[in-house]
Amino acid sequence: MFAALMDVSAEELYETAPCGYLSTLMDGTIARINTTLLTWLGLDRAAVVGRMRFTDLLSVGGRLYHETHYAPLLHMRGEVGGIALEMRRADGGRLPVLVSSAVKYGSEGEPLLIRTTVFDARDRRAYEEELLRGRRAAEEAARRAEADRARLQEALAALQRSLLPTTLPDVPGLAAAAYYHTASPDRLGGDFYDLFPLDRERWGFFLGDVCGKGPEAAAVTSLTRYTLRAAALHDRDPVAVLATLNTVLHERYAGGGGDPRYCTAVFGTLERRPGEGGDRVIVRLASGGHPPAVVVRADGRSELVSTPGGLLVGILPEPRFTGASTILEPGDTLLLYTDGLTEARTGPDRARYGDEALRDFVTRHAGASPHALVEALTGLLEGFGEGLDDDTALLALGVPAGDHPSPDPATDT
Repeated sequence: MFAALMDVSAEELYETAPCGYLSTLMDGTIARINTTLLTWLGLDRAAVVGRMRFTDLLSVGGRLYHETHYAPLLHMRGEVGGIALEMRRADGGRLPVLVSSAVKYGSEGEPLLIRTTVFDARDRRAYEEELLRGRRAAEEAARRAEADRARLQEALAALQRSLLPTTLPDVPGLAAAAYYHTASPDRLGGDFYDLFPLDRERWGFFLGDVCGKGPEAAAVTSLTRYTLRAAALHDRDPVAVLATLNTVLHERYAGGGGDPRYCTAVFGTLERRPGEGGDRVIVRLASGGHPPAVVVRADGRSELVSTPGGLLVGILPEPRFTGASTILEPGDTLLLYTDGLTEARTGPDRARYGDEALRDFVTRHAGASPHALVEALTGLLEGFGEGLDDDTALLALGVPAGDHPSPDPATDT
């Protein structure tokens, strides 16, 4: 077998090589071409050798590229390799090829002819086109996914807005402001708040956080909000209102053996009492497992409205809730918040922000209106960046300072 291989002549190797060969004079006239390339192009040797130039074998685009790039590079360097061109077939088709050329020089350094190797690039072109189709399909899929995500975010944002008051009502003798931070546009949060009238003299308010995220949490949030509003119309006592909410949540989610759902919540009432030095507001509230409300006094002090023993709402059939009360004087503000604020991670060591840091922060804003305090807290939240990974709700209620107070406009949610 090896002897048979050795008998293959150089001429036979040239003619039947797996690639095309041709040699041209310096003006491009074809002087020699192998059988492989003639077969690819469907041409006759007699019609090519001495009668056609190399550029005659190229497509229109190929000739243009040859004249503007290929030939100048070859003239400057004496060789050029791996250039993608298209050659014309006798049947009018196109053959994608990779072409390499080198100039052969004489003994005096004069250029004699150009030797060119042609590789069939049809498989490569098909592969590239398949890659291109795959990339386009991937890009289209990515566009569809992004559009679907945008629609989902829009729907989630609309649903989230439906779980919060559009604006806070104007309460005579009281200023109110609120803010809601959404940690992720792809998830429904469970934080909630509201401010609403109970009768001509009293107003109800609440703020809380439902466990979990997503549609299930949204369903609990909706149930919680409507239950608190309805319960407050029948009994103004904050402890009784939370007890009613506990009964509803426990019967709905704990009694059936399914996935238990619960929340933390603060519920309270506001009652204005006119006085000689300005209006005062009596605050009565109760808490179920929620961070204590903070009262920021006009004189620069701050204090917690302690409600010890308040359990998570919905966990036990008969929990114990404790009531508390305080009085807001002109310039005082009551702040309620969810734990997304105090659980935020700050600094290089990602330490918990904490209740004490929050109390120090709000104390530095003593005397500020509820709107100004919420605005300052909004800036604080934005400064946490990625350290704030949970939804956060803020509700500030205060008595305007001055002899002739006018309520601050409520912030939009």
